[in-house]
Amino acid sequence: MFAQDLPCDKNATKETVNLYKNLKRSAQKGYLFGHQDDLAYGVGWKYEKGRSDVKDVVNDYPGIYGWEIGGIEYDRPVDLDSVPFDKMKGFIEDAYNRGGIITISWHLHNPFNGKTAWSTDQGSVASILPGAEKNALFKTWLDKVAAFLLSLKGKNGEAVPVLFRPFHELTGNWFWWGRTACTPDEFKQLWRFTINYLQKEKGVHNLLYVYNTSGDFTTANEFLERYPGDDVADVLSMDAYQTGDPSKDDSFVKHTNSNLQIIGALAKEKNKISAFAETGYEAVPYAQWWTNTLTKAIGDNKIAYVLVWRNHGLMKENGRMHYYAPYKGQVSADDFMNFYKMKNTLFEKDAKKEKLYNN
Repeated sequence: MFAQDLPCDKNATKETVNLYKNLKRSAQKGYLFGHQDDLAYGVGWKYEKGRSDVKDVVNDYPGIYGWEIGGIEYDRPVDLDSVPFDKMKGFIEDAYNRGGIITISWHLHNPFNGKTAWSTDQGSVASILPGAEKNALFKTWLDKVAAFLLSLKGKNGEAVPVLFRPFHELTGNWFWWGRTACTPDEFKQLWRFTINYLQKEKGVHNLLYVYNTSGDFTTANEFLERYPGDDVADVLSMDAYQTGDPSKDDSFVKHTNSNLQIIGALAKEKNKISAFAETGYEAVPYAQWWTNTLTKAIGDNKIAYVLVWRNHGLMKENGRMHYYAPYKGQVSADDFMNFYKMKNTLFEKDAKKEKLYNN
């Protein structure tokens, strides 16, 4: 039993091993609240040192920070959402040094046709597997990812542990690694190749690997259809967003709760961590969404964290407001403070007290 209570990377750094064990422990107390791109910008501001929409509302930072590295494969100076990689590195290191947790996703371009992650041509995954025409190109992309992940350092020079969530929402049909563009076997090969390459060829040992589906499953078998194996995954998770009007319709609560129960049971059986890796309600128009919808959706499920998506603000192309955490004065801000005060919601001050990187 003891041997299993370790991350799948047998050479994981001390801090990464500690994080794995401690997230299992802290999940028994409550779940970390996370926010994408939290320190980079918010509604109506960008790159103000120390600022965070979450902190503006509750005087505490999120417990877990989401970042995105799409674009790194093309040596771009900024990611998919225009955050400069040098700034991102600073934000990640600052949060880690304060006791916060880091998770990273990668909306990588399609190596098969050079288009975006949303280009779902058949054969895309097959083209980058070992021996196929684009495998060498894909390896150069992984080299760049490895260099960035290895560059993240704590104040004592140690590698910052990262919950790495590649090929996310893998059961959806919108990415080139999704269920309509590759077979389950091709996906498993892609995942295993990626993890083995990062560990064995690049010496990256500061990652916990997050297996992440969309919220469209109803059984354990569906959730596991593309699961690559216990030896290459540490966290079981899903993404699901609120649609419709939660003040009148509780289907999001019911469906999410049921799915998190499925994930939780599998995580317990496999001795893994469970998480709600992405969620949110765009522009949070329902004033009680945090305590009346999100907390009910999570219910008694012992997830390690929940993360809401980014606070972009006004989208010029369609005039829509695009944000998922409240800002000062936003209609759900008071309710978010009530959510913050709950015993089982963990923000950065709680994360620091939990000493998640220590033995």
